[in-house]
Amino acid sequence: MTQSLYEKIGGKDAVNAAVDIFYEKVLSDSSISHFFGSVDMKKQKNKQKAFLTLAFGGPTGYDGKDLRSAHAHLVKNGLNEDHFNSVAAHLQATLEELNVPEVLILEAMNIAGSTKKDVLGL
Repeated sequence: MTQSLYEKIGGKDAVNAAVDIFYEKVLSDSSISHFFGSVDMKKQKNKQKAFLTLAFGGPTGYDGKDLRSAHAHLVKNGLNEDHFNSVAAHLQATLEELNVPEVLILEAMNIAGSTKKDVLGL
Protein backbone atom coordinates (compact mmCIF):
# COMPACT_ATOMS: atom_id res chain seq x y z
CA MET A 1 0.00 0.00 0.00
CA THR A 2 1.33 3.42 -0.95
CA GLN A 3 1.86 5.92 1.85
CA SER A 4 0.32 9.36 1.62
CA LEU A 5 2.49 12.47 1.68
CA TYR A 6 1.09 13.06 5.16
CA GLU A 7 2.51 9.73 6.32
CA LYS A 8 5.79 10.17 4.44
CA ILE A 9 6.58 13.50 6.10
CA GLY A 10 5.83 12.21 9.58
CA GLY A 11 2.10 12.62 10.15
CA LYS A 12 0.46 14.83 12.74
CA ASP A 13 3.63 15.88 14.57
CA ALA A 14 5.33 16.93 11.34
CA VAL A 15 2.32 18.90 10.09
CA ASN A 16 1.95 20.62 13.46
CA ALA A 17 5.62 21.61 13.53
CA ALA A 18 5.50 22.78 9.92
CA VAL A 19 2.45 24.98 10.46
CA ASP A 20 3.95 26.61 13.54
CA ILE A 21 7.23 27.41 11.75
CA PHE A 22 5.39 28.42 8.57
CA TYR A 23 3.33 31.06 10.37
CA GLU A 24 6.42 32.45 12.09
CA LYS A 25 7.81 33.06 8.62
CA VAL A 26 4.55 34.44 7.19
CA LEU A 27 3.97 36.82 10.10
CA SER A 28 7.55 38.08 9.81
CA ASP A 29 7.06 38.93 6.13
CA SER A 30 5.81 42.52 5.85
CA SER A 31 4.58 41.90 2.29
CA ILE A 32 1.89 39.49 3.55
CA SER A 33 1.60 39.79 7.33
CA HIS A 34 -1.03 42.53 7.06
CA PHE A 35 -3.51 39.94 5.78
CA PHE A 36 -3.36 38.35 9.26
CA GLY A 37 -3.73 41.54 11.35
CA SER A 38 -7.14 40.70 12.78
CA VAL A 39 -6.89 36.92 12.56
CA ASP A 40 -7.09 34.69 15.63
CA MET A 41 -3.82 32.88 14.95
CA LYS A 42 -4.57 29.94 17.22
CA LYS A 43 -7.72 29.20 15.21
CA GLN A 44 -5.89 29.90 11.94
CA LYS A 45 -3.10 27.47 12.79
CA ASN A 46 -5.63 24.79 13.72
CA LYS A 47 -7.48 25.29 10.42
CA GLN A 48 -4.22 25.16 8.50
CA LYS A 49 -3.13 21.99 10.28
CA ALA A 50 -6.45 20.33 9.42
CA PHE A 51 -6.29 21.58 5.83
CA LEU A 52 -2.72 20.40 5.23
CA THR A 53 -3.55 17.05 6.79
CA LEU A 54 -6.38 16.68 4.28
CA ALA A 55 -4.39 18.06 1.33
CA PHE A 56 -1.46 15.75 2.08
CA GLY A 57 -3.70 12.68 2.25
CA GLY A 58 -4.06 12.33 6.01
CA PRO A 59 -7.16 11.62 8.04
CA THR A 60 -9.92 14.06 7.22
CA GLY A 61 -10.89 16.53 9.87
CA TYR A 62 -11.08 19.73 7.87
CA ASP A 63 -14.49 21.32 8.08
CA GLY A 64 -13.59 24.83 7.00
CA LYS A 65 -14.73 26.76 3.97
CA ASP A 66 -13.57 25.87 0.50
CA LEU A 67 -10.44 27.76 -0.56
CA ARG A 68 -12.24 30.16 -2.90
CA SER A 69 -14.75 31.23 -0.23
CA ALA A 70 -12.17 31.36 2.55
CA HIS A 71 -9.91 33.73 0.61
CA ALA A 72 -12.51 35.86 -1.23
CA HIS A 73 -12.33 38.70 1.30
CA LEU A 74 -8.54 38.69 1.01
CA VAL A 75 -8.72 38.91 -2.78
CA LYS A 76 -11.04 41.91 -2.38
CA ASN A 77 -8.36 43.42 -0.15
CA GLY A 78 -5.62 42.96 -2.74
CA LEU A 79 -4.42 39.36 -2.37
CA ASN A 80 -2.63 38.54 -5.62
CA GLU A 81 -0.23 36.10 -7.24
CA ASP A 82 2.83 37.75 -5.68
CA HIS A 83 1.34 37.20 -2.23
CA PHE A 84 0.46 33.61 -3.09
CA ASN A 85 4.01 33.00 -4.28
CA SER A 86 5.43 34.49 -1.06
CA VAL A 87 3.28 32.18 1.04
CA ALA A 88 4.33 29.20 -1.09
CA ALA A 89 7.98 30.16 -0.70
CA HIS A 90 7.55 30.21 3.08
CA LEU A 91 6.00 26.75 2.94
CA GLN A 92 8.93 25.46 0.92
CA ALA A 93 11.46 27.10 3.26
CA THR A 94 9.66 25.56 6.24
CA LEU A 95 9.80 22.07 4.76
CA GLU A 96 13.48 22.55 3.93
CA GLU A 97 14.15 23.73 7.50
CA LEU A 98 12.49 20.56 8.78
CA ASN A 99 14.76 18.47 6.53
CA VAL A 100 11.90 17.03 4.51
CA PRO A 101 13.40 15.16 1.53
CA GLU A 102 13.43 17.17 -1.69
CA VAL A 103 11.14 14.76 -3.53
CA LEU A 104 8.50 15.20 -0.81
CA ILE A 105 8.91 18.97 -0.84
CA LEU A 106 8.27 18.89 -4.58
CA GLU A 107 5.12 16.84 -4.00
CA ALA A 108 3.94 19.30 -1.33
CA MET A 109 4.66 22.29 -3.55
CA ASN A 110 2.74 20.72 -6.43
CA ILE A 111 -0.23 20.35 -4.09
CA ALA A 112 0.15 23.95 -2.92
CA GLY A 113 0.46 25.18 -6.49
CA SER A 114 -2.73 23.37 -7.46
CA THR A 115 -4.67 25.63 -5.07
CA LYS A 116 -3.62 28.93 -6.68
CA LYS A 117 -6.69 29.46 -8.87
CA ASP A 118 -9.08 28.78 -6.01
CA VAL A 119 -7.17 30.90 -3.49
CA LEU A 120 -6.99 33.82 -5.92
CA GLY A 121 -10.54 33.38 -7.21
CA LEU A 122 -9.42 32.90 -10.81
